[in-house]
Amino acid sequence: MSSSQPFLPSSPLSQLQPGGGLRKSRFTYKHLSQLSLSSTTCPLRVIAHIDLDAFYAQCEMVRLNVPEDQPLAVQQWQGLIAINYPARKFGMNRHITITEAKKLCPNLIMQHVATWKEGDEKWAYHKDAFAQIATHKVSLDPYRLESRRILACIKETLPAALQRVEKASIDEVFLDLSSQIHSIMLEQFPELSGPPPYDDPTENLPRPPTTALDWNTDALVDLDNTETEDDDPDWDDIAIQIGSEIVRGVRDAIRERLKYTCSAGIAHNKMIAKLGSAHKKPNQQTIVRNRAIQQFLGGFKFTKIRNLGGKLGDQVVSTFGTDQVTELLEVSIEQLKFKLGDDTGSWVYQIIRGEEYSEVNSRTQIKSMLSAKSFRPSINTFEQAVRWLRIFAADIFSRLVEEGVLENKRRPKTMNLHHRQGGQMRSRQAPIPSGRSIDEALLFEISKTLLGQVIVDGRAWPCANISLSVGGFEDGPTGNRGIGGFLVKGDEAKAMRPTSRDVENQDSTLDSGRPGKRRKVDEGGIQKFFAKRDSSRGEHDDEFGADEEAPALLHQSSSLGDSETCAGTNEGQEMQVQNDEKHDLTTDLDTRKTDNTTSANALPATIPSHQASISTYLCTKCNTPLPTANQAEHEDWHFAKDLQAVDRPTALGSSSTKPPPVPPNNGASKKPATVGAKRGPKKPGGATEGKGVEKGQKRLVFGR
Repeated sequence: MSSSQPFLPSSPLSQLQPGGGLRKSRFTYKHLSQLSLSSTTCPLRVIAHIDLDAFYAQCEMVRLNVPEDQPLAVQQWQGLIAINYPARKFGMNRHITITEAKKLCPNLIMQHVATWKEGDEKWAYHKDAFAQIATHKVSLDPYRLESRRILACIKETLPAALQRVEKASIDEVFLDLSSQIHSIMLEQFPELSGPPPYDDPTENLPRPPTTALDWNTDALVDLDNTETEDDDPDWDDIAIQIGSEIVRGVRDAIRERLKYTCSAGIAHNKMIAKLGSAHKKPNQQTIVRNRAIQQFLGGFKFTKIRNLGGKLGDQVVSTFGTDQVTELLEVSIEQLKFKLGDDTGSWVYQIIRGEEYSEVNSRTQIKSMLSAKSFRPSINTFEQAVRWLRIFAADIFSRLVEEGVLENKRRPKTMNLHHRQGGQMRSRQAPIPSGRSIDEALLFEISKTLLGQVIVDGRAWPCANISLSVGGFEDGPTGNRGIGGFLVKGDEAKAMRPTSRDVENQDSTLDSGRPGKRRKVDEGGIQKFFAKRDSSRGEHDDEFGADEEAPALLHQSSSLGDSETCAGTNEGQEMQVQNDEKHDLTTDLDTRKTDNTTSANALPATIPSHQASISTYLCTKCNTPLPTANQAEHEDWHFAKDLQAVDRPTALGSSSTKPPPVPPNNGASKKPATVGAKRGPKKPGGATEGKGVEKGQKRLVFGR
């Protein structure tokens, strides 16, 4: 019976399982997903550690532009703090004196570090600095600046969205390359892009299609005794090989742009990667595959492992009588827990087997700044200490400026001062006021106060060491602007000034957008509608609807004008004319008082009958046109006047026959002062204040 799968002659036999199926990887789709998330427990994880070669010495070589094969050492007072690799070939180390170094290498360049001098605003390189230990202070700012340039170069080389970079020290950087490697693997091996079989993430990945990897010129650590190079690589080997190519590109970029060389270690975690970067120096990188961890660690003393030095390392050595990893591997976890405690014993058991899960912290900002000085000879007065505090404050402030304190990007919250007198160390702390901007004077003022507190508490002289530090850094608010950011000046302000046309357009927009409140327009009174009737029609002859709009305009004019003439103090009569493309006429009502005499004199006494609209009523007694709706009230008014004339012929003999006022529609306004008697508060019996009740008014009372 033939197989359902066709036979492929080109398929490598190594890909076949004993049963005839394709071999599977020992890694699953879940592990591949964890790789994209940079999970610390992912077995495919790749970490790199980059270490600058003799960093201080390289900084001086680049600054002085000396050849790479020139021996150079960095001097601090009478000692050496850095020696480049050409000088190390002569047998020099950092523990020898200046005189001994000159004997070993006569052409050795010894460059003293930069120093702060009292009164200087910035550090500088002084030729006689080695002899001025009593008045100068060491400054490492040049190396900090170069360290930042290198860190920026690394970040520019890696993809911004996938990078995870941790600055471990001034010359060390950790890189978590897992996310970037995951994206590259999906591009190079499309078979990994699909979903897992049966949508089960625990399904094993297919084996890599390649049977050999090109490690270029890297220092490849040999495999463990149980592994052979004949075994085909798995996905962890593919991942770490891609990581080595990425790191090589980073190192080349640093070399080309900044002229610095560095070594690197690439491994599964931070601990092994750091050991790998120091394995082959200078200017090399070491790869420690998962299958080579035991072989790699077997040649180390465990006191060289990160966090296993110092007191803990001494305790392990004294407890088990060895400092070799291979010998400590034979100790069981129960013995380690019994001797060192449960937590420490478990941690040591894992760490010597290469199991370490600390994450790469992408936060690269500094946490504190320190400026210190050991006095030789000791200082003995408050004035001497204050002079050094001024230098410390200037040193710290210059570094705060680089950190962005002037732009309010970051600022410290506290200041600490440490004072050592003999074998006694005392310290004081004070907050930095958040309401004040940080400057050199503020730092010096706070430090001087702290020193005064130390002196008051007890004996302070002679003083052997003073250190000043700031810490508790916090990010400043983002997006805030000063008041100047809201103001404009010069040409920009002139450009924003509104023109007369803009003002007219704005008024028109406001009028159309707010129907409740109209702008009052004084066009010279209602007479213009009678005087310009013909010309108004002529202006609209060419526009649609002009003949229909003119009668309406006249009607509105007549109605309003007559109302004012008749009433004199009529309320709620205001007209606003707004001409648009159709030349519409709108009217609004508002409360207003007008003198009766002025209104009567301003308008014609009579209006020709041919100008009266069909909606108006012409009073035959006073010859005044009124709206038809007001006819009944107007006739009542004449009736009341007639009754008043009958009852008081003497009082009404001197009154003029002026047009009567039109009673308001809402009934809420006051009676005009020029017509009749002023109404006052009522008294019992219906009498008004200050005047007797008249017969006519008793029968007909108006205005309520």
